[in-house]
Amino acid sequence: MKKPVLVIMAAGMGSRYGGLKQMDPIDNEGHKIIDFSIYDAKRAGFEKVVFVIKKELENDFRELVGNPIAKHMEVEYVFQSLEDIPEGFTVPEKRVKPWGTGQAVLSCYDVVDGPFAVINADDYYGASAFQMIYDFLAEAKDDSYYRYTMVGYRLKNTVTDNGYVSRGVCDTDENEMLQGIVERTRIEKHENGITYSEDDGDTWVALPDETIVSMNMWGFTVSILEELKKRFALFLNEEVRNNPEKAEYFLPSVVDRLLAAKKATVKVLNSEDKWYGVTYKEDKEGVVNAIASMKESGLYPEKLWA
Repeated sequence: MKKPVLVIMAAGMGSRYGGLKQMDPIDNEGHKIIDFSIYDAKRAGFEKVVFVIKKELENDFRELVGNPIAKHMEVEYVFQSLEDIPEGFTVPEKRVKPWGTGQAVLSCYDVVDGPFAVINADDYYGASAFQMIYDFLAEAKDDSYYRYTMVGYRLKNTVTDNGYVSRGVCDTDENEMLQGIVERTRIEKHENGITYSEDDGDTWVALPDETIVSMNMWGFTVSILEELKKRFALFLNEEVRNNPEKAEYFLPSVVDRLLAAKKATVKVLNSEDKWYGVTYKEDKEGVVNAIASMKESGLYPEKLWA
């Protein structure tokens, strides 16, 4: 069995945050959220990390993130590009938005050949999540189904007070197996509770606090890469034709289709940890305070890589 690899999606420019949030320090030692994720991953057992970035960010990213980490883990880079699409397709004229998380993971096609976990660069997941997903992947093997996993969080632990977030809303059974997942791209906390909108805020639908959601912490066997490759062309042919500037190839949507086709199972590993992230500039203070508190409690050393 190949050892599980960690894939970190870091190609987003952070438009709502207003800058390269992946590189923004959150403590006095200059650590970024991504450093805490990698630290947790390493002590869970991961030995290699693959960064999915934009080519134009490579030099800055290597200097600020990759090179320090390379002293402690094997590091590799892949590049997500708007122009990296199958033969016969062209990028829509006014398209600026990247193709989404499905293409980000597909970018690893030539460098990942075994089980792997996927996370966002700008989310804090908690140490227990990395241990759970590593232990699953260390034993994961496809049989008549693809055998995948994801870490699920309670919705109330994953929202910000400063705007809206995107989450994969999960339907699970009594055995904590994922039955379906729907990407909700506008979830907000309001006075009367947490709600989502599909029409730019004209109408809102309530979501219970205890709803299990995905934070894009997935565990896959290598089979997902072939599926992503095959389905990317279908996405370009169907969804981009109808919405050329904004259609996104969502990783959860591909998983949902595999579940519906009875090709995959997804074990949901439930986490009670609170999410911390920097979707908006106003989120940073909360992250800084949370990390300081975790250091004081002994969960992290003052200097991660000393």
